[in-house]
Amino acid sequence: MKILLPFLLPLLLGIVCGVLIAAGALYFNPIAMGTLSPLAVSGRQQVVLNYSAVPGEAIVFTNDGESRTAPQPSKVSQLWEAPIRQTTVLVTALKDHQGSTVGVGVKFSSLSEATRLLNNEAIVESAWHIALPRQGTLQIGQTENHWNYLREIVLPAYWNAADSWKGNWRGLLSSGPNALGTARVYGGSGRYAGTLLEAAEYLSATAYSARTGPVAADGQLVIELPQDQTRVAGDAEP
Repeated sequence: MKILLPFLLPLLLGIVCGVLIAAGALYFNPIAMGTLSPLAVSGRQQVVLNYSAVPGEAIVFTNDGESRTAPQPSKVSQLWEAPIRQTTVLVTALKDHQGSTVGVGVKFSSLSEATRLLNNEAIVESAWHIALPRQGTLQIGQTENHWNYLREIVLPAYWNAADSWKGNWRGLLSSGPNALGTARVYGGSGRYAGTLLEAAEYLSATAYSARTGPVAADGQLVIELPQDQTRVAGDAEP
């Protein structure tokens, strides 16, 4: 053993250094997802729907029951079956720019096998089902990239001695499936019936707990309307 010791120590040191270098390169990789959607510079009219991204403030939130974020309410059915263990369901009120409730949204989100952390891709596949009373229904199919959220909020919260993060962060979640990185929207009924639209989803956060998840966070859906659509509840101000 004494003979091998001089060889083992450099080997172990090399392994540790390699892991640290790889972790540093992964965390500080300058190639990261953008923060601006093409819809932000679009001249078309848009519907803007805001919601609370804090699970405890949702109408219903559920997951596998073992994640850091607890289901809400506590007695809601949990998604512990194998095919859906990596899925979460959020039912939330949707509000306009004045804070008035204009509809209800149900969001299904599942971790994707397409995740490639070395490429700055923490992929989530999601689907929104939105009902806007007296207006119609919409369905949104979306690929999300949570890399910046994990790197700038979740990891710092775990590294912090207080197991928390506080700051002022806003990021774009949408990364597809449309060619320009926008989400695909299908009009289901009402004034939106038969229309094919685009959308982008943003997340803003000011506090996060490594123990319980989001503490202060809001989401925002920006849906671009066809040029011939008139204003509806939830539309952005000109």
